[in-house]
Amino acid sequence: MKVIGLISGTSMDAIDVAVADLFLDGPTVVLTPLEHAEHPFPAALREAPTSAADLCVLDTRLGQAFAEVAARYQGDLVSSLGQTVHHWVEDGRCLGTLQLGQPAWIAEVTGLPVVSDLRVRDVAAGGHGAPLASTLDALWLAGFGSPATALNIGGIANITKVSPEGVIAYDTGPGNALMDAAMTVLSGGRRTQDTDGEFARRGHVHAELLDRLLADPYYDLPAPKSTGKEHFNRAYLDRFTAGLTLSAEDFLATLTELTARTIAAECEGTVIGSGGGMRNPVLVESLGRHVDLRTSDELGLPAAAKEAYLAALLGFLTWHGLPANVPSATGAAGPRPLGSITPGRYPLRLPEPAITAVTGLRVSRQERPSGQGCQEDGGDHART
Repeated sequence: MKVIGLISGTSMDAIDVAVADLFLDGPTVVLTPLEHAEHPFPAALREAPTSAADLCVLDTRLGQAFAEVAARYQGDLVSSLGQTVHHWVEDGRCLGTLQLGQPAWIAEVTGLPVVSDLRVRDVAAGGHGAPLASTLDALWLAGFGSPATALNIGGIANITKVSPEGVIAYDTGPGNALMDAAMTVLSGGRRTQDTDGEFARRGHVHAELLDRLLADPYYDLPAPKSTGKEHFNRAYLDRFTAGLTLSAEDFLATLTELTARTIAAECEGTVIGSGGGMRNPVLVESLGRHVDLRTSDELGLPAAAKEAYLAALLGFLTWHGLPANVPSATGAAGPRPLGSITPGRYPLRLPEPAITAVTGLRVSRQERPSGQGCQEDGGDHART
């Protein structure tokens, strides 16, 4: 079946979409990437809601925006990871998570059934609801043959470490979040990212600020763990830069180095990178000095669209009655089916649940070049 995967990451700079052909070959999911694209995120929807009325408007408008994007593609099912607006963590435990983008609007516009709200069941089972990328990574790298770390750099960076000893995954800390926050402030809101690492490349790492940032207790917490922009945000930067004077270039250079070091400190073996942060050459160069870094493109999965393909995979597993979390990665009490299903235009007819546990993922390299099909250029999405 063809599944349309949708997600807007914590950077909130684009709605990512990917169309995948998926089928079960015994215990293996075969994923053929068909096409992917990035669509501009509505600027008016970037403000955090401050009331129930704001929350209602945002949930509706996001659902409509996702619906508009999904309607441009052909598929049998839509799977939406939505937009995370709050991730509630206290004392190292996730107590709740909220993703918006009302799926009824997607179902109404496309006529297709929609799988959504994919994180909260894992949270209810004692997990963090993240990083769900561990589901794709654990299956994909199961046959890698040596220890490997799958890395995704969005607003928050997360890793999945796969080795003969098992699978572990967690958020390492900031990916683009602090760099984006700094750039937004420094430019007076005119720019939301340090495109191509332009500022960072001209700057020098400020040793005292870097030491302050590295002292954040989050980095010493045991896995599984998760975080978000509730923690790594503008107010966070204000606290850590108090009493310091530094240039914009040095500020960005230091934040870029922070992301590189906190990621590298957690990686093992070959590191396979994806996400918007892989478009920042300064960050990639710094990471490459610390780890053996490759891109997911080299293994057949487009780095820019990996999370959208993840959304498609999660929806496919849910549709077939299969668990879609990795308990050792999220901390959940056990495997769980994820998400809720909103019927499309016709009566809901689910397939017979799969009875064979899925243990692997094979990626077929047949994707059409990005830019073909019914899609729209999303600009310089997540370049920081």
